[in-house]
Amino acid sequence: MELQQLVDRIAAEVTPGGAVADYIPALARIDPHAFGLAVATLDGEVFGAGDYRTPFSVQSISKAFMLALALSRNDDVWSRVGREPSGSPFNSLVQLETEQGIPRNPFINAGALVVTDHLGFGAADRLLDFLRQESGNASLDVDPEVAKSELDHSDRNRALAHFMASYGNIRNPVDVVLHEYVRQCSIAMSCADLALSTLFLARHGVRNDGTRLLGVSGAKRVNAVMLTCGTYDAAGQFAYRVGLPGKSGVGGGIIAVVPGKCAICVWSPALDARGNSVAGVDALDQFTTSTGWSVF
Repeated sequence: MELQQLVDRIAAEVTPGGAVADYIPALARIDPHAFGLAVATLDGEVFGAGDYRTPFSVQSISKAFMLALALSRNDDVWSRVGREPSGSPFNSLVQLETEQGIPRNPFINAGALVVTDHLGFGAADRLLDFLRQESGNASLDVDPEVAKSELDHSDRNRALAHFMASYGNIRNPVDVVLHEYVRQCSIAMSCADLALSTLFLARHGVRNDGTRLLGVSGAKRVNAVMLTCGTYDAAGQFAYRVGLPGKSGVGGGIIAVVPGKCAICVWSPALDARGNSVAGVDALDQFTTSTGWSVF
């Protein structure tokens, strides 16, 4: 089956379920029945269906790109954050005390705050520049309404940052780190934009202009952490059903990587209890089952 026929079939068959994220008021107003799916092949061709050109808030999907940017500079970030699944909710404080301020992985909120701190002031703008270049969409930007809404409801993230600062694992002022973190999570992108931006991981670290962001080993490591930690505390279930490195966000998006073949983004805002898009996981399950494309 051709890719366009496949994405059209999946878009026609999936049924959104769950509930939109309501702890960020700007996200609570999103249509829970929206659905988009885009597949970008290595040459940059995009096959899409549904609302695949509609921008949405990337939220925690940004964490995968931030980790890649941090690793493109050096591996020092691994001295400050682990690489193990947490088994706890993405905004949990519980493990930080027993593990002396070192987050389990870079994709829970505490870990992402450390990565943002590691990149320092201007991190969100560097991410925006990268995403604009990789997607070919120069108009990508932060959604100011989402950013304000998220910053106004950031008490838990502020607590995480202050707690880690007490262990010396946040080095910049907490307000600066939160500002950068909220801005990166509030970038608005479509499925097509995100699929194209994720292709460097399918190309083993090579960007769309042919230059390298990461070496082959670095890209492998980002993909590995996505597979084991990319869908909050449901990573095992995601690996079981989908079998690809993936990173989800509470805006309803999920990116996934088929190394050497393509990158995928699916968006459906209604989430399960663990913060992952119900229809998004189902769509990716159908995709890998139909194509046989999996890392297993």
